Amino acid sequence: MAHSLSAKKRVRQDAIKRTTNRARKSEVKTEIKHFEDALANGDAAAAGEAYRDVVAKLDKTASTSTMHKRTAARKKSRLAKQLNALGAKKS
Repeated sequence: MAHSLSAKKRVRQDAIKRTTNRARKSEVKTEIKHFEDALANGDAAAAGEAYRDVVAKLDKTASTSTMHKRTAARKKSRLAKQLNALGAKKS
């Protein structure tokens, strides 16, 4: 257990940041699930809209250092590849 005042404050701050970061990561995962559901249904319009939502959440998480910027970029790239494959399959 922390003994100094600064260490106790750091523990409090870390607890708040941990809950915030968990919530943000959970939101990203939920948006990705919505995107994958739209892909599974073969609905390109819904998948495109869900992709925009996922990208917005990923950018928000990366900008607040909850997730590394390259991790967010990698996830966006992989999701875009899936979306483009759906569009090519429809053509």
